[in-house]
Amino acid sequence: MAEPIWQETLRLRLTERNAQEGAYATIIEQYRRLAQQTKFYKERNAQFIRAAQTVKGNNPSSSTVFVAGSADENPVLSAYTASLESQISSLRDEIASAYKSQTQNTQRLLAMTETLREKEEQSRISEENLRKARDELAGLRRKTDQHNELMTEKDRTVQILHDEISTLQLELGQIEDRNQTLIKDNAKLLQRWLDAKQAEANKMNEVNEFYQDTLRMRTQNKPPPSSATDSSSESGNADASEDFKSMVTMDGTLSHLEKGMDPTPNG
Repeated sequence: MAEPIWQETLRLRLTERNAQEGAYATIIEQYRRLAQQTKFYKERNAQFIRAAQTVKGNNPSSSTVFVAGSADENPVLSAYTASLESQISSLRDEIASAYKSQTQNTQRLLAMTETLREKEEQSRISEENLRKARDELAGLRRKTDQHNELMTEKDRTVQILHDEISTLQLELGQIEDRNQTLIKDNAKLLQRWLDAKQAEANKMNEVNEFYQDTLRMRTQNKPPPSSATDSSSESGNADASEDFKSMVTMDGTLSHLEKGMDPTPNG
């Protein structure tokens, strides 16, 4: 997992600061050691001078050459021995400091090695995750391309269907207009047919009334029937029926003799 940006920036700035401060660390350490040695030599020289002055004060006639003897009898030797002991103690302190620094450096090296191992492991995991992410990205891109192609094909299909629907709607509108026109025409034709049938029925009624009136008038104008007259009346009635039948055609309409009115559906 990658570190946040601000932490990485802070780490880089601290690393730069440590590099800048550590650039002169060796020179500063050498100057410090040189200052310590200078101080040590100054103190040792001061001890030698004090020891020589002590010897001269005790023996004004003696020279500066000292005879070997015990440390208590020779102040210069005592001062030199103290200087050497001080130098040995300083060296021991430096060695202890060096060992301590070496131990600290070893620990730091181990810690840095462990940190490096962890960083390498994290880097390996990050690279593996990056590789997986790239593979997933490539797969998603392929799927996206496929989806785009599918959507493009669907758009073309939808456009074709829209065109077909528009054409069918136009045809349906035309068919509906035609149906409305046919319905109106059928209604007109039906009304004309009904009017024509009503006119025919009225004519038939008029013909029936005329026939009844004719029979009634013939019956009123003839004498009472006898045996001979009965036959003649019956023959007369038969003749009247035949006359009426001759006036009516087979389909119930008036013959050409009684077609005084227009028999068309419009009346």
